Amino acid sequence: MGCAKNLVDSEVMLGYLRDARYGFVRSPEDADIVIVNTCGFIRPARDEADDVLGKLARLKTRRPEKKFAVTGCYVAKERDHLKRTFPWVDAWLGVGSFDRIVDAVEGKPVRERGRTFLYDHRSPRLISTPHGWAYLKVAEGCSHRCSFCSIPRIKGPYRSRGLVSIVEEARALAGRGFREIDLISQDTTFYGRDRGLKDGLVRLIRRLTKLEGIEWVRILYGYPEEVTYGLLEVLGEPKVCQYLDIPFQHADPGIVRKMKRGSDGEQALKLIDKIRKKVPDIALRTSLIVGFPGEGAKEFLALKQFVLEARFHHLGVFTYSPEPGTAAKALIDPLTQEEKDRRRDEIMEMQARISMERNRGYVGQTLDVLLEGRLRKGGGWAGRTRYQAPEVDGLVMIEDGGTGPNGRKPIVKVEITGADIYDLRGKLVP
Repeated sequence: MGCAKNLVDSEVMLGYLRDARYGFVRSPEDADIVIVNTCGFIRPARDEADDVLGKLARLKTRRPEKKFAVTGCYVAKERDHLKRTFPWVDAWLGVGSFDRIVDAVEGKPVRERGRTFLYDHRSPRLISTPHGWAYLKVAEGCSHRCSFCSIPRIKGPYRSRGLVSIVEEARALAGRGFREIDLISQDTTFYGRDRGLKDGLVRLIRRLTKLEGIEWVRILYGYPEEVTYGLLEVLGEPKVCQYLDIPFQHADPGIVRKMKRGSDGEQALKLIDKIRKKVPDIALRTSLIVGFPGEGAKEFLALKQFVLEARFHHLGVFTYSPEPGTAAKALIDPLTQEEKDRRRDEIMEMQARISMERNRGYVGQTLDVLLEGRLRKGGGWAGRTRYQAPEVDGLVMIEDGGTGPNGRKPIVKVEITGADIYDLRGKLVP
């Protein structure tokens, strides 16, 4: 459950289980052991985990011989609460000992480490994403102190992997046929600072683009204050996706100060203009929070105006969730969830029109598309351009011309023939 970073942790646990000769099945009903890797970032994520565990409780009642393990951020954040609520769970692991998952499911005592587990190139890992692309986690934790965020409390300060370790993992992935590498962490633009590396991310990307077999390198999750000239330079290189995900969170100066973020709407628009001048065809994505304490009509209007002016290709909106242990928890939160939801929907309706216009701009162009697999309905193929990140952005729906792209390279040429709010349509170019 949860984000791409959680997925990587799950893949590492799968790797350790595979090496211990465990087999895998598709459903909890068929399993002897069920492992739930949870997200604890915000209340809705924890509610989702509670719902899943509630359903599994019924399975445990019917099949008491089954074993259940629960891992991840939710456990790190509220282990005692979870143990009281779900006493039938056999094993608990927070975020410090994913490499001890085999001991946990076999009933052996596991002493939780004091800091978050961070895998390296020697760790076993069973990739679960569609063939052709994979996430590569470059760091754990976060050293920012945003007032609404509990990640530093859960995972501790930012801790980068060694550059050589990341390059070696990428080399191994390329050797197995993975063509797109998506760099992830809480703040990928911060990479290497804790190790004293100057321009660490730029140095890393330049090493990765020299690897044989790697065709796309994508940067996910960056902070506006860390978008440097050197980073913009490397974004223009052929193997680097012209794509950047920068979570601005809000635009009103007062709200941004309360959030303990660094860039208000005016500063963000200046940065966006700078990025687009340097990398004209870049696709920008952001995340926003609505309903933060103090967001009145004027502040919400500033956010809407920012969205209209910034014209992001992709945008996601969260409703504010007061999190225990964060500085913002002490602020008065007067808005109802219904009002927060209404504001989120209003922003998303605005963005839908912008996204449609952005996507229509691709019609008539021939773009490189990384194939992800067959469409489930109607025939054809699904893939992504370098302007679409996996799982969060849209897809390219490719007409089936009969033989399809069998025998072709994973990245093919597609003429874009149509556009929707999120997805593009196209046909293979011979």
